[in-house]
Amino acid sequence: MTDQRPNILFAFADDWGRYASAYQQIEGDSTPNALLDTPNFDRVAREGVLFANAFVPAPSCTPCRSSILSGRYFWQTDRGAILQGAVWDSSIPTYPLILEEAGYHIGYTYKVWSPGTPRDEPYGGDRTRYAPAGAKFGSFSFVATKNAPERGVEGAKQILYDEVTQNFDAFLEARPEGAPFCYWWGPTNTHRKWERGSGKKLWGLEPDDLKGRLPDFLPDVHDVREDVCDYLGECLAVDAGLGLLLKRLEDMGELDNTLVVVSGDHGIPGFPRGKCNLYDMGCEVALAARWPGHIPDGRCVNDVVNLMDLAPTFLQAAGIEPPGCMSAHSLLNVLTSPEAGQVDPQRTFVVTGRERHVAGARSGNLPYPQRAIRTQDFLYIRNFAPDRWPMGDPAGLDDPTTEPPSFDDLCNNTMIAYSDMDAGPTKAWMIHHRSEEQVRKLFRMGFGKFPAEELYDLRTDPYHMNNVAEDPAYKGVKQKLADQLMALLQEQEDPRVVEPDCRFERSPFTDS
Repeated sequence: MTDQRPNILFAFADDWGRYASAYQQIEGDSTPNALLDTPNFDRVAREGVLFANAFVPAPSCTPCRSSILSGRYFWQTDRGAILQGAVWDSSIPTYPLILEEAGYHIGYTYKVWSPGTPRDEPYGGDRTRYAPAGAKFGSFSFVATKNAPERGVEGAKQILYDEVTQNFDAFLEARPEGAPFCYWWGPTNTHRKWERGSGKKLWGLEPDDLKGRLPDFLPDVHDVREDVCDYLGECLAVDAGLGLLLKRLEDMGELDNTLVVVSGDHGIPGFPRGKCNLYDMGCEVALAARWPGHIPDGRCVNDVVNLMDLAPTFLQAAGIEPPGCMSAHSLLNVLTSPEAGQVDPQRTFVVTGRERHVAGARSGNLPYPQRAIRTQDFLYIRNFAPDRWPMGDPAGLDDPTTEPPSFDDLCNNTMIAYSDMDAGPTKAWMIHHRSEEQVRKLFRMGFGKFPAEELYDLRTDPYHMNNVAEDPAYKGVKQKLADQLMALLQEQEDPRVVEPDCRFERSPFTDS
């Protein structure tokens, strides 16, 4: 007898922000999404629901994934709250293992939760990994560029497409007859690094078509446009891979009995105010879901949602009561509602945060502690240690007269300076041009120290260029958001506010 519970397909791309053509309907022609065509993500959104305000719990992969897997705020996952040095606490329940206990066939390909040994991983480690065809997709632009002279561009891409299909087939073939499945597809090609010029060579994207479409805090110059363009090519590769999974399910006749959710674990890497930042380019992500007969189609939802809510959502969709230790709240009521716009009146804000990313970014492996509250109209950020460098030790490069390392070295070695920002051409370009008048302010905003409090009015300042935290006109707004943020942190027992000797400031969290 076939189990009638839904399959679950979670496509979750590493370092993929909100880059999909479906968002052009929200943003218009003024952003990079105007250059994209992501038919497979758009299909999920069109035949299901598109979220206009989706955010990650933390703009760093391990705490973000720890939070999503457990349905808890990242600070509630013990050493899962940091990147390097992370160890999973097996006493914390995770949705995949709960589903497995309930009879689901579970598995993943590429990245789920990378640190730790297999026995410590919340998705079962190597036991649930399916990648017999390999993991070359994570180096998509390099592999495709290398093979293009012999096979042509499309033939070179097909090598990687075949890998995606073969890995998924291996997972499906291992599935017990009639059992529902839960599969996590975690491509990493949108993580640094990628082949320079590949956006144009592999995908036909023109870098200078991005002129006037970059956020105001990035220099609108060719080198930066090309860097963004190459990244967008990797986003198109993710969409192509997603399409292969959808087609395989459709050919099997199981697509419509599958809850498909597509998103990514924070924003673009190697750019100021992207990954590792609590600004929108670091925390805002694409999110769409499809499940015919359950999710009414053609809707765009404005609810402000946190991706950690996916854990109880997946469990509830499978008919399982989420454990009481999950602080997240299921999105199923929003998914299954026929309404568009604001569906759940309670979903008006999210809380995000950050502790330590790269070990050694600051002396003593100290974190950069931040928490933020994001509503539709405002972003309030509390920086608990404003004396520290947010992006890591500048290695003297905060002095504009210091001679920088070579452009190529800065492109390829994250640890030279500001090591909480991935290496890449944009980072290198800004360091090399940081003393120029037209770059100086942008460099300070992206690489410099932050004040204790930041407040941005997103209605007039969508790129967070004007901190109004000290503006008397916003005194009431700031106080309200600060109180709301601290109340939640107290309620959810954030060590940053409830422990006089915060654990994140000492061993083992500061160990390398």
